[in-house]
Amino acid sequence: MVKQTSLFTDYDVHLFREGKHYRIYEKMGAHLHTFEGEAGVYFAVWAPNAAKVSVIGDFNYWSPGTDELFARWDGSGIWEGFIPGLQKGVNYKYHIESPNGGPAMEKGDPYGFLWESPPKTASVVWDLDYAWSDAQWMKSRQQHNSLEAPMSVYEVHLGSWRRNPDEGGRSLYYFELAKELVDYVKEMGYTHVELMPVMEHPFFGSWGYQITGYFAPSSRFGNPQEFMYLIDCLHQAGIGVIFDWVPSHFPTDGHGLAFFDGTHLYEHADPKKGYHPDWKSYIFNYGRNEVRSFLISNALFWLDKYHADGLRVDAVASMLYLDYSREEGEWIPNEFGGRENLEALSLLKEMNQQAYLSFPDIQTIAEESTAWPMVSRPVDMGGLGFGMKWMMGWMHDTLAYFKEDPMFRPFHHDKITFSIMYAFTENFALPLSHDEVVHGKGSMINKMPGDEWQKFANLRLLFGYMFTHPGTKLNFMGAELGQSREWNHDSSLDWHLLDYHLHKGLNSLVKDLNHFYRAEPALYEMQFEEGGFEWIDGSDRSNSVITYIRKDKAGNQLLVICNFTPVVRSSYRIGVPEEGVYEEIFNSDKQAYGGSNVRNEGDLTAEYFHYQWKDYSLQITLPPLGMLVLRKKEVKASKNGLAAKASKGTKTAAAPAQKAGTKTKAAPKAKAESKPKVKPVAKAEAGKPAAAPKVKPAPKVAKTTVAKPKVATTKAAPAVAEAKSKVASKADSKTKTALKPAAKPAASPKSKKR
Repeated sequence: MVKQTSLFTDYDVHLFREGKHYRIYEKMGAHLHTFEGEAGVYFAVWAPNAAKVSVIGDFNYWSPGTDELFARWDGSGIWEGFIPGLQKGVNYKYHIESPNGGPAMEKGDPYGFLWESPPKTASVVWDLDYAWSDAQWMKSRQQHNSLEAPMSVYEVHLGSWRRNPDEGGRSLYYFELAKELVDYVKEMGYTHVELMPVMEHPFFGSWGYQITGYFAPSSRFGNPQEFMYLIDCLHQAGIGVIFDWVPSHFPTDGHGLAFFDGTHLYEHADPKKGYHPDWKSYIFNYGRNEVRSFLISNALFWLDKYHADGLRVDAVASMLYLDYSREEGEWIPNEFGGRENLEALSLLKEMNQQAYLSFPDIQTIAEESTAWPMVSRPVDMGGLGFGMKWMMGWMHDTLAYFKEDPMFRPFHHDKITFSIMYAFTENFALPLSHDEVVHGKGSMINKMPGDEWQKFANLRLLFGYMFTHPGTKLNFMGAELGQSREWNHDSSLDWHLLDYHLHKGLNSLVKDLNHFYRAEPALYEMQFEEGGFEWIDGSDRSNSVITYIRKDKAGNQLLVICNFTPVVRSSYRIGVPEEGVYEEIFNSDKQAYGGSNVRNEGDLTAEYFHYQWKDYSLQITLPPLGMLVLRKKEVKASKNGLAAKASKGTKTAAAPAQKAGTKTKAAPKAKAESKPKVKPVAKAEAGKPAAAPKVKPAPKVAKTTVAKPKVATTKAAPAVAEAKSKVASKADSKTKTALKPAAKPAASPKSKKR
């Protein structure tokens, strides 16, 4: 017998109807409650067009009409009531009779905290009581989520990260992940994990992007408290947690939000605005206030009840444009005749404002694939209010460049340098996400050209370039293993690959890169500021080499050199910012990583030789398909109290830096190094052509060693043809425009299943 009572105040109803109730989950749904001295459950559901609403479940043998809810008198469309005697764990649904005698429907609870494990579809009465132990993290997380903090994100699909082979290859439960995932992520040095949607979804193959239970973590892996325990353990280990959040669309399943009360309630009635042609799903009606309360409350719910440290908002581009993936005549313009979805824009701005107002130490991140401006700028400045934006252009250009054979990379050099033209227009995150290793795109290792050794060297170089490029980082699980097959959500990652040297070496490189990145403020402190980056030379396309500087606020600098060919380049000259002694502090070609161990050991003393617009320069050896990081050594006082100084050498007629399109006196020709005795290192090639006036000898530079690697079974990496290329070593004069007007997005920038 349903008793009439309410948890709503008039103000609650007012806010809900205005789209301004940001904690509506505290009133809607099923809540354990005591009324008139009796324990039971209070139910509330929004179904304004329903003729009748009943609660059905195990307790009444799923009989419609037995426990009918009361419609509120205020026209809000809320049905509510209290059923005594019900307890936590009861399965239930809403039986909704459509208006005008239409068919009745059985719906799950849009605000339910737990659902049955699919393929079952009922909601479950549950609470969110949990004793958190992450107070220290929550108190200090601002410093971990700051825009000036390192952020290396490990993107995880919980259902396939690792499986239990002793129990039929089942997915791990939340409490098992709290041990195994946490230990691995901590050891690898990632700062955050990003969980692909954990909200309840009926189809496992949707990867969580087709949600029916927006307020419930998937029961496939455990209950809400067990999921909280996983997050708690991550926080206690110093690891942040970002949730994928999907406000862009929802599935058509009969027990979900679609056609909820016999009408198009959560979605637009007109399919030109309410149906997504790519994903065969419904689009939320962002202009309906009650739907806005639902969505914004849902975003804040995960930040509030589950201590999420951030939200990565999926498919933002599909929300911004009314003509997204639609042909002429298949969409409806906005009130001004434009293609911008003004209602969705308003929702995103309001969501971001409320999220940062309530939780100022979190981050929201937009997956936005077009040139929409100011995505990661505050709303009061005209932006969308996100903290960061995925740098999709960097991802596309970088992967396209790395797919090229090194022989042809000189012709595509601007793909690897163009990102800096717009790198500081947004707070960019560099993503190598799950979208890049599915649907025939190939795994990360198999995107790389060459034989096995070159594939791994290329991937090590890609990660090295990524971690030294401005912006935060995101890598999808499995890339750090060198997994050769595409990701499959129905099976575990190939952990056995770590028994093999090249795979283990790649994994070690990613681990060391994470720790190196976190230890060097120059790589993150000014990652969104132009002052944190400086080109030394981005124009050496004939050698496919780029050199640049990363800086921190204290003025400390790291020199980064990337060689995108399998050629060892000895005596390669680079300009350096100041005199002194430099040292190599990171090398992606180390033998421990599976490389050929071409290194610059000992002190590297800068010469007073003008080069690349710098007064001082160094000659170093570049490893094949390798990334180097150099740093100036601190000068220590000698025994007689005098500081040790690097010799300036003899002042000479300096060779001016090689400017695009300008003939200058050439730098001294680098001596070719004798052919190394190791494989797969290629024959040495001079770093720079042409001769310069003779100079007095510079101080003795560090000895370059090419140690014999223990990898005797790898194939030799063929060298790129000798430097007879007709490609001029000059900057590309065709500079691309950094920002373009918001263009119509491609038919379907996203590739994930929905």
